[in-house]
Amino acid sequence: MTNGSAGTGTINPPQAALSHFIVVDQFGYLPDSEKIAVVRDPQAGFDKDQAFAPGANYSLIDAQSGKAVMSGALSPWNGGATDDSSGDKAWWFDFSQVNQPGTYYVLDSDKGVRSDLFVISEAVYRDVLKQAVRTFFYQRLGQAKDAKWAGMQWADTASHVGPGQDHECRAFATKDDASSAKDVWGGWYDAGDYNKYTNWTASYVISLLHAYLENKAVWGDDYGIPESGNGIPDVLDEAKWGLDYLTRLQSSDGSVLSIVGEASGSPPSAAKDPSYYGPASTSATLSTAGAYALGASVLGSLGKAELDSYTSDLQSRALNAWKWADANPSVVFKNNDSASGSAGLGAGQQETDDYGRSMMKLEASAYLYQLTKDAQYRSFFDANYPKAHLLANGNYAAPWEPATQLALLYYTSLDGATDSVKSAILKSYGAGMNSDANFKAHAGNIDPYLAYMKDYTWGSNSTKSNQGSMFYDMLTFNVDSSKALDSRRAAERYIHYLHGVNPLGFVYLSNMFDYGATTGVTTFFHTWFSHGSASWEKVGVSKYGPAPGFLTGGPNPSYAVDGCCPSGCSGLRCDSEPLSPPLGQPAQKSYKDFNTSWPLNSWSVTENSDGYQVAYIRLLSKFVKLK
Repeated sequence: MTNGSAGTGTINPPQAALSHFIVVDQFGYLPDSEKIAVVRDPQAGFDKDQAFAPGANYSLIDAQSGKAVMSGALSPWNGGATDDSSGDKAWWFDFSQVNQPGTYYVLDSDKGVRSDLFVISEAVYRDVLKQAVRTFFYQRLGQAKDAKWAGMQWADTASHVGPGQDHECRAFATKDDASSAKDVWGGWYDAGDYNKYTNWTASYVISLLHAYLENKAVWGDDYGIPESGNGIPDVLDEAKWGLDYLTRLQSSDGSVLSIVGEASGSPPSAAKDPSYYGPASTSATLSTAGAYALGASVLGSLGKAELDSYTSDLQSRALNAWKWADANPSVVFKNNDSASGSAGLGAGQQETDDYGRSMMKLEASAYLYQLTKDAQYRSFFDANYPKAHLLANGNYAAPWEPATQLALLYYTSLDGATDSVKSAILKSYGAGMNSDANFKAHAGNIDPYLAYMKDYTWGSNSTKSNQGSMFYDMLTFNVDSSKALDSRRAAERYIHYLHGVNPLGFVYLSNMFDYGATTGVTTFFHTWFSHGSASWEKVGVSKYGPAPGFLTGGPNPSYAVDGCCPSGCSGLRCDSEPLSPPLGQPAQKSYKDFNTSWPLNSWSVTENSDGYQVAYIRLLSKFVKLK
């Protein structure tokens, strides 16, 4: 191999044609990171007839000078086998040894084709993270999206603040009773729909707070939201926006309302129908108790006098919520459920089961113990942590219960936490991460795209993000220092997957073409950026396209058209556009860049979710440096 260096400056347009068979992180790589381009030859799926036989010679080209800074041969994945999850044969071109900042591309010298341009830089993900966090501003209810902050493309007046909406929201069960009205304005649109689910909102707040705690130095106060420049990192301003909303849901007895159902419209301010709320539930109250408590701890740690009364109020609310939930352990409310008389209130089902409530209480106890140092919460945690699946199911470390696993690990970092409990949690997590689905999968290079995940389901991009954070948690919580380098490398591979190192060569973030993406999300299922919108549906087709930075759901092999198909869908066609993909594909290719509603149900593939977003933000923030 030969080595050189890359400079910075004017980029000379490459003469070689861009190839979708050579996939890289389209934003780029940190100087000290692993850097592997994947070269692919499709064998199964929609592109199986697009064969690619790579040449013998590959080079990394400095896009400023046009010169090769490194050359070498490819390494075949798994002896030339075809990967079932992607349907591809693959080769790797490893250029990890190049760490000079600059703009580059990978060139197949024999075939005369190249990868996307990308950068190597300490700053490579700063703007990407900023746009990912800014999506929460676009999701705010009751907040005017002034052009100063949203850009003229996505400016809008405040939504859901009209007559009968959030400021005077009535109970769903008694819609005609004006005395039931409550002011429940604020919060975020949960996903592509505008509903506000309390359990999920609380989890988003907690995730944003953890993202801040785990890399405090990365967070700026210049993200271009109304609070920017106030001396508080904007990620915490966003978490506070969520906390402010959650305080409006709490009753004087400590209980917390479960849901607020919202009208639809594009733009959001066009939604004029009434808002309705569901009753308090144990799960909503417990999840919110945890958010109040962690919010009080984190915001209180900033040393801002102007936050003293606010954090004191959050603490009181957390204690009252715990007290009510403790006295009312099984108050359940299922929204949008005919059997519960709630059909039409919200869409997704946020209610949980007995185990789920027990874990919410366990999580809340950890955050309340940190906040108060009251031994009752430590005692509760110590008595109940063995019930978590991580321990109860034999060192079961998996991406399906991220909130509980994080709370368990976070407890081990708290002053005064019981040593034997800390040891048991860390031992179990370390053993779980050494399982076939975690470190062993990476050591064995099971996935040619380097971001192994056993099962692809609805929201796979969120699961990928959570899986990446599981590896990085080995570092954050000092689980096993001998695996520090492997943990960081494995975690970062999931970022590269989401940024283009996947069988589609696709960036799973919306409208990031001004920030380095070449091929990525142009449209996704969202009420605002809706199908047929002349302004917002699709980049390059609509006047503006959707706002930047939203993470879509990702490949979903369970995707299906509605059950009314092929002919019972009120005259709507089930064959109005090609659906292969996502139908009938290997798991990693079960994706299509579309936003068609019923009966094609694109939401199970492309809809965003604030839950997906916080999972991605938390992972990406580990690899960002502010300066």
